[in-house]
Amino acid sequence: MTSKPPRRPRSTERQAAGQAPRGPRGPAPKPQPLHPVLGQLAELYPALFGEVLRPLKRGIFQDLLDAQPEALDKDGLKAALALHTRSTRYLTAVASGAPRHDLNGQPVEALLPEQVHHALVEVFRRRQTRTAEDLSPKFQQRVAQAFEQSGLSREAYAEKVLGRDEQVNALTLEALAEVASRSARDEALRRAFSASG
Repeated sequence: MTSKPPRRPRSTERQAAGQAPRGPRGPAPKPQPLHPVLGQLAELYPALFGEVLRPLKRGIFQDLLDAQPEALDKDGLKAALALHTRSTRYLTAVASGAPRHDLNGQPVEALLPEQVHHALVEVFRRRQTRTAEDLSPKFQQRVAQAFEQSGLSREAYAEKVLGRDEQVNALTLEALAEVASRSARDEALRRAFSASG
């Protein structure tokens, strides 16, 4: 009876075949090459497209064309902005709740609560697919912060942000309930403190 050679771990087999080792949820995504217009925008407007990204004001496409008619191609700019605004880095900037910025890097308008929430959900989904760790508690913490920053009532906030994804809806409602519970506890402590003189 012949013995079989010891089996190499799958990660070693993948490396020998020239493939990237798989993480807990599949291969790590390869970094996308930078769109040439995005590189150009980073040079022209580092406060918006540089190392730190900021949410862009509505109408920035036309503002860029008007400001740089010779330097920017309309179709190239359209494709570059589409890539930029769908990137996880940009969505993370939107999820922070920072205001929208103009070409001068100045804040000009607030993001809507539903825009911040949508970005939070998208970043959560993307990060969750890359890790075995359950990121739900972190997502709920960020939703709670976004809700408190919105200044809306629970009902108004829920009406604006709840969508078709039942899992996300459940996590969002739990976060809102936790904020309400914490507020009730804080109010009870304040009343007890006031009553004690």
